[in-house]
Amino acid sequence: MDDLDKRILMALQRNNRHSFADLAELVGSSAASCMRRVNKLRAEGVIVADISLVDPKALGKSLTVVVTVELDRERLDLVDDFKRAMRAAKEVTQCYMVTGDADFVLVVAVEDVEAFDVFVKTKLYTNPNVRKFRSMISLDRVKFEPRITV
Repeated sequence: MDDLDKRILMALQRNNRHSFADLAELVGSSAASCMRRVNKLRAEGVIVADISLVDPKALGKSLTVVVTVELDRERLDLVDDFKRAMRAAKEVTQCYMVTGDADFVLVVAVEDVEAFDVFVKTKLYTNPNVRKFRSMISLDRVKFEPRITV
Protein backbone atom coordinates (compact mmCIF):
# COMPACT_ATOMS: atom_id res chain seq x y z
CA MET A 1 0.00 0.00 0.00
CA ASP A 2 1.52 3.28 -1.09
CA ASP A 3 0.86 6.90 -0.12
CA LEU A 4 -1.87 7.34 -2.76
CA ASP A 5 -3.77 4.32 -1.41
CA LYS A 6 -3.52 5.83 2.07
CA ARG A 7 -4.85 9.21 0.87
CA ILE A 8 -7.72 7.43 -0.87
CA LEU A 9 -8.57 5.50 2.31
CA MET A 10 -8.52 8.63 4.44
CA ALA A 11 -10.82 10.45 1.99
CA LEU A 12 -13.23 7.49 1.82
CA GLN A 13 -13.38 7.23 5.60
CA ARG A 14 -14.52 10.86 5.75
CA ASN A 15 -17.07 10.39 2.96
CA ASN A 16 -17.40 7.24 0.84
CA ARG A 17 -20.00 8.79 -1.47
CA HIS A 18 -17.49 10.78 -3.53
CA SER A 19 -17.54 10.16 -7.26
CA PHE A 20 -14.25 8.86 -8.58
CA ALA A 21 -13.71 12.27 -10.24
CA ASP A 22 -14.19 14.07 -6.91
CA LEU A 23 -12.03 11.52 -5.11
CA ALA A 24 -9.28 11.98 -7.71
CA GLU A 25 -9.31 15.74 -7.18
CA LEU A 26 -9.10 15.28 -3.40
CA VAL A 27 -6.13 12.91 -3.53
CA GLY A 28 -4.28 14.29 -6.54
CA SER A 29 -4.77 11.47 -9.03
CA SER A 30 -6.95 10.50 -11.98
CA ALA A 31 -10.48 9.12 -11.72
CA ALA A 32 -9.45 5.92 -13.53
CA SER A 33 -6.55 5.35 -11.14
CA CYS A 34 -8.80 5.94 -8.13
CA MET A 35 -11.39 3.50 -9.46
CA ARG A 36 -8.77 0.78 -10.01
CA ARG A 37 -7.23 1.32 -6.57
CA VAL A 38 -10.57 1.39 -4.72
CA ASN A 39 -11.68 -1.81 -6.48
CA LYS A 40 -8.36 -3.45 -5.58
CA LEU A 41 -8.63 -2.31 -1.93
CA ARG A 42 -12.14 -3.82 -1.79
CA ALA A 43 -11.03 -7.07 -3.44
CA GLU A 44 -8.11 -7.41 -1.00
CA GLY A 45 -10.38 -6.87 2.00
CA VAL A 46 -8.75 -3.60 3.06
CA ILE A 47 -12.11 -1.88 2.57
CA VAL A 48 -14.53 -4.23 4.29
CA ALA A 49 -17.83 -2.31 3.93
CA ASP A 50 -19.44 0.84 2.64
CA ILE A 51 -21.89 1.92 5.33
CA SER A 52 -23.88 4.86 6.64
CA LEU A 53 -23.40 5.84 10.27
CA VAL A 54 -26.73 6.47 11.94
CA ASP A 55 -27.26 8.53 15.10
CA PRO A 56 -28.77 6.07 17.62
CA LYS A 57 -30.85 8.84 19.18
CA ALA A 58 -32.58 9.42 15.83
CA LEU A 59 -33.85 5.84 16.10
CA GLY A 60 -34.95 6.21 19.70
CA LYS A 61 -31.86 4.52 21.18
CA SER A 62 -31.00 7.27 23.65
CA LEU A 63 -29.13 5.10 26.16
CA THR A 64 -25.64 3.76 25.48
CA VAL A 65 -24.15 1.35 28.00
CA VAL A 66 -20.64 -0.07 28.07
CA VAL A 67 -20.65 -3.54 29.64
CA THR A 68 -17.67 -5.61 30.74
CA VAL A 69 -18.32 -9.35 30.94
CA GLU A 70 -16.37 -12.06 32.72
CA LEU A 71 -17.06 -15.63 31.67
CA ASP A 72 -17.11 -18.49 34.15
CA ARG A 73 -15.26 -20.93 31.89
CA GLU A 74 -13.09 -20.11 28.93
CA ARG A 75 -13.56 -23.28 26.93
CA LEU A 76 -13.49 -22.55 23.22
CA ASP A 77 -17.01 -23.86 22.61
CA LEU A 78 -18.43 -21.69 25.42
CA VAL A 79 -16.57 -18.62 24.22
CA ASP A 80 -17.90 -19.26 20.72
CA ASP A 81 -21.42 -19.61 22.13
CA PHE A 82 -21.10 -16.23 23.84
CA LYS A 83 -19.76 -14.60 20.66
CA ARG A 84 -22.66 -16.04 18.68
CA ALA A 85 -25.18 -14.78 21.24
CA MET A 86 -23.72 -11.26 21.17
CA ARG A 87 -23.69 -11.19 17.36
CA ALA A 88 -27.39 -12.09 17.44
CA ALA A 89 -28.31 -9.55 20.14
CA LYS A 90 -29.81 -6.53 18.35
CA GLU A 91 -28.97 -4.28 21.30
CA VAL A 92 -25.22 -4.96 21.02
CA THR A 93 -23.66 -2.55 18.55
CA GLN A 94 -20.06 -3.52 19.31
CA CYS A 95 -18.50 -6.55 20.97
CA TYR A 96 -14.81 -7.01 21.70
CA MET A 97 -13.00 -10.01 23.16
CA VAL A 98 -10.32 -8.43 25.35
CA THR A 99 -7.45 -9.18 27.69
CA GLY A 100 -7.32 -8.17 31.33
CA ASP A 101 -9.96 -8.47 34.05
CA ALA A 102 -12.87 -8.82 31.63
CA ASP A 103 -13.26 -11.29 28.79
CA PHE A 104 -15.56 -9.11 26.66
CA VAL A 105 -16.52 -5.47 26.34
CA LEU A 106 -19.93 -4.71 24.86
CA VAL A 107 -21.44 -1.47 23.66
CA VAL A 108 -25.20 -1.65 24.03
CA ALA A 109 -27.65 0.85 22.52
CA VAL A 110 -31.21 0.79 23.87
CA GLU A 111 -34.20 3.05 24.32
CA ASP A 112 -34.00 3.46 28.09
CA VAL A 113 -33.07 1.84 31.40
CA GLU A 114 -36.04 -0.51 31.20
CA ALA A 115 -34.88 -1.80 27.81
CA PHE A 116 -31.38 -2.29 29.22
CA ASP A 117 -32.89 -4.25 32.10
CA VAL A 118 -34.62 -6.53 29.58
CA PHE A 119 -31.30 -7.00 27.73
CA VAL A 120 -29.53 -7.91 30.99
CA LYS A 121 -32.23 -10.37 32.02
CA THR A 122 -32.53 -12.07 28.62
CA LYS A 123 -28.94 -12.02 27.37
CA LEU A 124 -26.66 -11.99 30.41
CA TYR A 125 -28.46 -13.45 33.44
CA THR A 126 -29.77 -16.35 31.34
CA ASN A 127 -26.30 -17.26 30.05
CA PRO A 128 -24.89 -19.87 32.48
CA ASN A 129 -21.34 -19.02 31.43
CA VAL A 130 -21.54 -15.34 32.44
CA ARG A 131 -19.86 -15.12 35.84
CA LYS A 132 -20.06 -11.38 36.31
CA PHE A 133 -20.73 -8.21 34.37
CA ARG A 134 -20.43 -4.51 35.07
CA SER A 135 -22.29 -1.80 33.25
CA MET A 136 -21.39 1.85 32.75
CA ILE A 137 -24.04 4.21 31.42
CA SER A 138 -22.66 6.76 28.99
CA LEU A 139 -23.40 10.34 30.01
CA ASP A 140 -21.83 12.00 26.97
CA ARG A 141 -20.19 10.78 23.80
CA VAL A 142 -17.00 12.83 23.79
CA LYS A 143 -15.51 11.32 20.64
CA PHE A 144 -16.84 8.99 17.99
CA GLU A 145 -14.32 8.54 15.23
CA PRO A 146 -14.85 5.40 13.19
CA ARG A 147 -11.74 6.21 11.15
CA ILE A 148 -8.35 4.59 11.24
CA THR A 149 -5.32 6.74 10.60
CA VAL A 150 -3.32 5.25 7.74
